[in-house]
Amino acid sequence: MTLSREFYRHGPVVRQGHSVSFVDVRKRFDFRSIGIGRWVTQPEQVRAAGLFYDALVDLMTILNCPEPLISLRGNLSLQYGIGGRPGVAAHYQPSTRCFSLAKNAGPGSIAHEWFHALDHYLGGTAFADAPTGMFASKAWLSDATPVVHPLNDDLYACFKNIMLDEDGESPSELFEVSAQVDRAMNQVYYSQAEELCARAFEAFIQDAAISNNFLVSGTKASAEAEQGLYPRGAQRERINAAFQRYFNRLGAALNSEIRRNAR
Repeated sequence: MTLSREFYRHGPVVRQGHSVSFVDVRKRFDFRSIGIGRWVTQPEQVRAAGLFYDALVDLMTILNCPEPLISLRGNLSLQYGIGGRPGVAAHYQPSTRCFSLAKNAGPGSIAHEWFHALDHYLGGTAFADAPTGMFASKAWLSDATPVVHPLNDDLYACFKNIMLDEDGESPSELFEVSAQVDRAMNQVYYSQAEELCARAFEAFIQDAAISNNFLVSGTKASAEAEQGLYPRGAQRERINAAFQRYFNRLGAALNSEIRRNAR
């Protein structure tokens, strides 16, 4: 199914050809708020709303999880065409729990920024003593005290497979390459725990049967992929399997909760 000249999607029919608005996006996923930039025209809003709607349904389907996960139980806000940063097509703002895409954002940003939001949210639930606002991935790397729960065990396994090699003792190839690129650029960015994990999540989403390059792109064929800034080979397979186990368990728990509440 072709969405436009720039974006493509291949997956189950989501809207049966009907147009949707950002009101529909908010209602379906229960986002805390959705903000639209003043310079976004009505036709642009309609087109963007459809792209967001399809991408978020695809994300939900890939993760095998219900709508409350997408908005993090109504804690997450979404912005389109507001608060852009020079040279940045998309970003997640921890202080407001909001992820934003610029009006002319390139494809593939949603999966990365959404995982930042999830990672940030889990920092407050998966660890007993992580500082307020710390990402769960960074808390894990900092040896924060884990909250004992089978779901959290699966989450920690994701982090372990991303940041450590197969023996669980040495830094992973993904970390080593990322740190090398950071040193060459005199920065600390790609090797940060939260960035490593967001890129690993992108790869997991792009490897799914559903293809949507408004949701994710570039983990296989891009300058960053060629540098090794996304997981490769056996490590990518281990990470994908770990994410699959985690989201399968999370989805089952959330769906069970929804069924209990509906009684």
